[in-house]
Amino acid sequence: MIINHFTDNDLYKFTTMNAIRKKFPDAEVSYRFVNRGGTQFPAGFADAVRKEVEGMELLALTAEELAFMQKKCYYFDAVYFDLLKGFRFDPDEVRVTQKGGELEIEIRGMWYRTVLWEVPLMAIVSELYYRMAGRQAVAVTEIALQKADAFREAGVELSEFGTRRRFSFDVQEKVVEVLKRRMGKLLNGTSNIYLAMKYGLTPMGTHPHEWFMYHGAHYGYRSANAQAMENWVDVYGGYLGIALSDTYTTDDFFDNFSTLYAKLFDGLRWDSGDPFRFTEKALEHYRKHRIDPRSKTIVYSDGLDLEEIKRIKTFADGRIHDVYGVGTYLTNDVGATPLNIVIKLFEAKPAGSPCFVPTVKLSDAEGKEIGFPDEIELCKKVLRLKSV
Repeated sequence: MIINHFTDNDLYKFTTMNAIRKKFPDAEVSYRFVNRGGTQFPAGFADAVRKEVEGMELLALTAEELAFMQKKCYYFDAVYFDLLKGFRFDPDEVRVTQKGGELEIEIRGMWYRTVLWEVPLMAIVSELYYRMAGRQAVAVTEIALQKADAFREAGVELSEFGTRRRFSFDVQEKVVEVLKRRMGKLLNGTSNIYLAMKYGLTPMGTHPHEWFMYHGAHYGYRSANAQAMENWVDVYGGYLGIALSDTYTTDDFFDNFSTLYAKLFDGLRWDSGDPFRFTEKALEHYRKHRIDPRSKTIVYSDGLDLEEIKRIKTFADGRIHDVYGVGTYLTNDVGATPLNIVIKLFEAKPAGSPCFVPTVKLSDAEGKEIGFPDEIELCKKVLRLKSV
């Protein structure tokens, strides 16, 4: 099996699950697999994915994993840990089909349950693809050592975010081990809870686009950002304070990022568009609200490599605390072309709603919009946005 540990998953799925069970325990959703790169999958691929999905039914939180999460994830309450102890993946929530080389995956069910499928499913698709294509990872340790040393020499503060599109679990584990050994305190942690436990690191992450996307469906696009931040603060009381800014474009986010939220949240995550323009907008926004930007953080996390990080770091120049979340560049730079795939929320059915409502993600970059085309246009019209 590819997924052999319940916590071989990213922290943000568990933080979001906890917030869902507190705020929207009866919400239903559907997710869809989006093949941005147009990869053609080999015959029998869907059957192989289905076998992996069915095997996940046996996964359960171990006593060791529980003890680690209770220590490191101090923002979770005892009721949530009790829920996790009894949680089991339900393969019936996942539908996998294939037509020729086209792969289709849909996840449907209660949101608090289905939220945990995204990351392991993407890791399964990625690793299976390379296995069935007969690809082998090359120079894993050597490449990781070179990058770790270069990051350290450049003074880059780093978190490893590479679970979803990794070449394999083994490659990700080797990378994390090298980063831990070579980077010291410059390594903030890893998004993968199991690897954080194994290597004595801090699990890293806050919330994903789907948190804001659901709020758009539930409350309307104009109030989505503000309502999503309010509910997050209500659940976590100031912990997990890095706000994702680009779900409905950064400009719309800053319109809703009031003095209250700008003070409450520790910082922002940049995940699309121009990082230099984003940095200037963030600096201007903090100054406008009489907040010293040097007391705040930007986590840069969109497809970064070493050279891009160096450019951003030089541009930030100590004006704000700059931190970098690096994924595919670390866990899938071993001789193969990484898959350009995502799994995103497409529909939501809030408690009491008579039907499912489409969800939308706009972002600040062309080609990263998610949702039904007519709903995307409606969202832009409501927010009075031009095409991104």
